[in-house]
Amino acid sequence: QVQLVESGGGSVQAGGSLRLTCAASGRTFSAYAMGWFRQATGQERELVAAIDWFGRNTNYADSAKGRFTISRENFANTVYLQMNSLRPEDTAVYYCAARAGGVRLAPVDFTSWGQGTQVTVSS
Repeated sequence: QVQLVESGGGSVQAGGSLRLTCAASGRTFSAYAMGWFRQATGQERELVAAIDWFGRNTNYADSAKGRFTISRENFANTVYLQMNSLRPEDTAVYYCAARAGGVRLAPVDFTSWGQGTQVTVSS
């Protein structure tokens, strides 16, 4: 397994941008598909975006398409989530997650999780 630490969350006004970073430890980071999930208060955890081990195949929630971009740098053991045009409904705790093998979209398919970083978008 890998250990994951998120950073980059914060408070921003609607229309603003944030870049989340997930730093992974472990020698086989490049073998893991990565995902960003979020969980708003009182709601279930949901996928925001996922990326395969090579960084070529990505998947996005409909709410993230056109606004968010997931990317990774395997040499740096890092995955990013660039979030633009943020909306109040994007307010949530954002989690980085990893799984060995191919991309999956459900939280239950991911085996390693970070502690989360809070994103708050005000109107």
